[in-house]
Formats: sequence, C-alpha cells, structure tokens
Amino acid sequence: MDVMGDKATLFETGRFVQPSGEEATPDESRDETAEAVEAGEAVEEMRLRLAAEAGDVEAVSVLGAMLLRRGDLGGAEPHLRAATAAGDRAAANNLGVLLHQRGYPDEAAGWWRVAAVAGSAAAAHALGRYHRERGDEPAAEYWLRQSAEQGHALGAYALADLLEHRGDDRSGEQWMRAAAERGHREAAYRLARALDRKGNKGTDGTGETKGNSEYQESRDGRGGRENRDGRDGKVSGVGESGADNGVSPQAEAEQWYRQSAARGHRRAALHLGTILERRGELKEAGRWYLTSAKDGEARAACALGFLLRDAGDTENAAIWWLRAAQDGDGNAANALGALHAERGQTQTAERWYRAAMDAGDDNGAYNLALLCVEQGRTAQAEQWYRRAAYAGHREAANALAILLLRGGDTAGAEPWFSKAAEAGSVDAAFNLGILFAGRGEETVALRWYERAAAAGHTEAALQVGIARLRDGDEREAERHLRCAAGGGSAEAAYRLAAVLDARRPPQPAHELGEIVHEKTECEEWYERAATQGHRRAQVRVGMLAAARGDVVEAARWYRTAAEAGSRNGAFNLGLLLAREGSEPEAAVWWTRAADAGHGRAALRLALVYARRGELAEGQRWADRAVSMGPAEVAERAARLRDALREELSA
Repeated sequence: MDVMGDKATLFETGRFVQPSGEEATPDESRDETAEAVEAGEAVEEMRLRLAAEAGDVEAVSVLGAMLLRRGDLGGAEPHLRAATAAGDRAAANNLGVLLHQRGYPDEAAGWWRVAAVAGSAAAAHALGRYHRERGDEPAAEYWLRQSAEQGHALGAYALADLLEHRGDDRSGEQWMRAAAERGHREAAYRLARALDRKGNKGTDGTGETKGNSEYQESRDGRGGRENRDGRDGKVSGVGESGADNGVSPQAEAEQWYRQSAARGHRRAALHLGTILERRGELKEAGRWYLTSAKDGEARAACALGFLLRDAGDTENAAIWWLRAAQDGDGNAANALGALHAERGQTQTAERWYRAAMDAGDDNGAYNLALLCVEQGRTAQAEQWYRRAAYAGHREAANALAILLLRGGDTAGAEPWFSKAAEAGSVDAAFNLGILFAGRGEETVALRWYERAAAAGHTEAALQVGIARLRDGDEREAERHLRCAAGGGSAEAAYRLAAVLDARRPPQPAHELGEIVHEKTECEEWYERAATQGHRRAQVRVGMLAAARGDVVEAARWYRTAAEAGSRNGAFNLGLLLAREGSEPEAAVWWTRAADAGHGRAALRLALVYARRGELAEGQRWADRAVSMGPAEVAERAARLRDALREELSA
C-alpha cells in the first residue's frame, strides 16, 4: 500500500497531478466552476474502476474524487471512505469536502484533521476555515499557518485575511504576498490595493474693477465629470506596501493588478484600466475595462462608456452606460441623464437622474436641480439642491446658496456657502469673499479671497491683488496679479501691466513713423489683456505703439477699443486721424466719444465746428464739454462757448 498522500487530486479543476499536497478544499469546490467533461473521461473512469476492483487504493481515491467532482455524492462516498480507511490522506480530505457539502461540518472537520495531521495542506486550510467560522481564531491560525507554510496558496490567503482582521497588517501582508506569488488572484488583487494605499500616503475687463457683483457657479460645471457626468475619475484602494525592492508602491500595485486581472479578476481589471487611463494608455485601458465589464463589473462598464464618449463614440458609450445603470451604477445613470439632457430629451434625462439618486449618486440630485433651473422650476431646483447639499455635495451647497441669495435670502445663503467652502469648494470660498465685501467686512472678505486664491481661483487672486495694491503692498500684489493673469484674467493682466508700467524709467520720445520693435514686459501684459478684449488695455497698447511711432498698430488698437465702446479709444483714434489729415473721420469718432460722455472729445468737436464757421453747433458742443469736464476742459470749453456766443450775437 502506498503511503498517505503519494498522489493528490486537484478537485477543483478535474486534473490529476503528481504529489504536491494540493487536495481539494470546500472553498475550491464552491468557487471553481466545473470544466466540460473531456472526451476520454469515460474511458478514464472505467480504468479507475477496474484498478479499484483490483485493490489499488490510489485508484479508489481518485475515482471517489472524480465522482465527487461530478456531484455524485452517493457514489463517491463509499470509495472515499474505503481509501481513507486504507490511509490515503487525499481521500480523507475529499471525504471531509463531501460531508461538508451534505451539511455535516463537524464530521467533515474530523476527517480534515486526519488528513491535516498526515500532512495535507489542503485539509489544514479547510480545518482552519472551519475553526474560524466558529470563532476559534487560535485554532484557525494554527491550521492555516500549517497549510501556508507548506506552500498552499489558499492557506496563505486565509491566514493573511485572519491576520489583517486582527490588525496585524505587516504579517498579513507577508502572507498575502506569498499567496499572490503562488497565483492566488484575490490575494494579488488585495495586495495591489494595499500597495495603492501606501503609494497614496506617500504623495503628500473692460476697464472697470471686476469684483463684488457676481457670484460664481461651480467651475466643474454641469458637463464636468465630477458633476454632470458624475464620474470621479478614480477607483478607491486600500492596503499597504510589500517588499522593499526599489519599485514604487504604485508600480508594484500595477504589476499585481495585472497578474490578478490576467487570472480573470474583474475588479483588478477595472483598477488596471483606471491606472492605464490615467497614464494616457487609453487603448489598453479600454481592453481591460471591456474584460471587466463583460464579467459583470458595472463600474468598468461605466468607465468604458466614458472612454468611448471621450473618443466621440456616444452611441456605444450609451450602450455601456445603460448596461451599468441597469446593474445599479448611479454614475452611469447620471451620465445617461447628462447625455439625454444635451440632446434636449429632458424627460428622459430627468428619469435617469432620478435613477442615479436611487442608486446613491448625489450628482443625480445636483444635475436634476440644474435641469429644473434651466426650465425655470426654481422651487423644485431648490429642493434637489438641498437634497444633494445635505448629502455632502459641495457644489450643490454652493449652488443652493446662490439660489437663496438671488431670492433675497442672504441669511440663508451664508451657511451653505460656508458649508461648501469648508468641504473644499473653491467657488464657495470666493463667493463668501463677495458676500462679506458687499457688507463692507473687507478683512473677512480678504481672508476668503486668499483661501480661494491659494486653491488656484483666478478671480480671487485678482481681488487679493487689488486689496494688496490698496494697502501699498506692491510685492504681494504683483505676485497675486501674476497668478490671476496667468490664469486668464484680463483685468489682472491689465493691472499687472500698470504696476510694471509705473516702475519703468521715462522713455525717450520717438519721431512719428519711427518704429521700435522692442517691447517691455508691461507692454506684453497689456497686449495679453487687450487680446482678451480689455478695452483700457487696448487703449494703452495703442498709446504705447504711438509712443514708439507705430501709427498703424496704434490705430488698430484704438479702433478695436472704440468699436467695443471705449470712449478713450474713440477719442485717441480721432486724434491720430486728425494728425494724419483725416479730420472728417476724426470728427466721427470724437462724436462717438462725446456721446459717451468724453469732455475732451466734445471740446475738440466744438473747435472743429468753430473753424468750419458752424458757430451754433460749436457752441452746442462747447456747452456739453463744460458739463462733462474735467475741470481744465470745462474751463477751456467755457471760454470757447462765451467767445462763440459773442460772435453769434455780434
């Protein structure tokens, strides 16, 4: 008779192997799906029966395992009992599996103990699981350690899980790594998540002053992934890192995700796809999302939808979002709502937003509120904003505050702005600055502006810059104005240019027509503001060009500003045209400037009409110049008006 355990049965796969201690376990028999019966199985079964009848204990054991795998418990039991009685440890283990399936766990544990004492790692694992289910953790640890130390992957995984449950993360990670290295896909996945967590722990306008008049909605916007689409762009991960092998935790995590995903772990495939997408490897990311989605992972189907949407394939994106939404993914339902809202299908959009809410996605309530706002349903919008805000949606809290403020409820708006700002809403912090500035509480307003500016809010940085200029702190003002100007604020670019302009030494005058190509930094900022439509900057660029002698460039900028409504631009363009001998056209632009309240332009028109002999018209424009000012213009215009009046009465 062979010694116990000469040959083990891989019960979960139906394959027979040489001695390795890899007997079947209850976990294996439950988790692994039966493979198709091979063509030669019937022949193999006949061979085993003949050998068993001849007294071959090994054949009796393998035949019992074959019948057990097939589900023929009644046929398997006599063979397994016979082989067990003859000392076959694999049979003892499988007899325990059979009894466990029949609902006799205590008797099963007895046979697992027999096999485990004889050296069966699989039986030791099963016995450890049995004791853990009954709350006997010391016994569970003993048997699971016996299994793990023999190289059993499931034993190592179960031991790691037990140790992590106790809070012994270091030892737990060691055994989780051992299980992963032996091909356990769930261990590889959990190890990757642990490394992910360790890696994450290691990464520590027009010339008027723009400011306290307009409250800002979320910059993420309705079309952003964090709101309208509901996509957060990341998948959570937990755990800690493993061996110190010179590889970063993130890189090692990716390796384990890849190993687990390759073995069919759908969540590992999802995480791997997320990593690849973040890195810009969209084609491979899409393949893993597809693999995971086909295995039933709703989050992967949702992510695949976003990937397709970003590639312009909204039709197929909608198919995957629908699949994910039907599986209860609120993110996907929210994305479907956004898609239908963009198409103008508001009823369908509302239905999907409600589905997102039902699935626990607060973005659904937020976007439903936005939909109501578009339709003028303010009361309903407030209701949905409140629902999302109470659930912790910071941009919903900001939007609710704006809605209340517009309705005149300042007292009700402030707490929601504060709640949103404390939750990290940059726009809410900026809006609090506006709120306090409107009350005259400049110190408090500045504190909120500074908080928003520190988080990269362009307009907040502009307000801080203006405040610092007002306080005389030019250095800090310049720093904040540079941040705001770099973020695209035309007003900040203009004000920064003005600060730099004031520092420039006087420039020598140039003869008309002499073009100097060198530009200072302040002129570059003026031009940036001018190209963004800032009228005062356009006028200033024109003046600098004229000072350089570049008449064509000056006229271009003056005309641009004038056509946008700048009275200074119109006046300067008139001066330029008059110098070039085009007084009739100059008068047209002076008229436009004077009609907008420009006193100097009115005085120029009075002089033009006086020279033409149109004294009454000249007197009329002189009267207007007196009323418009400034003082020196009013004084000159009054003298001209009196002279014209005397001439008319003579």
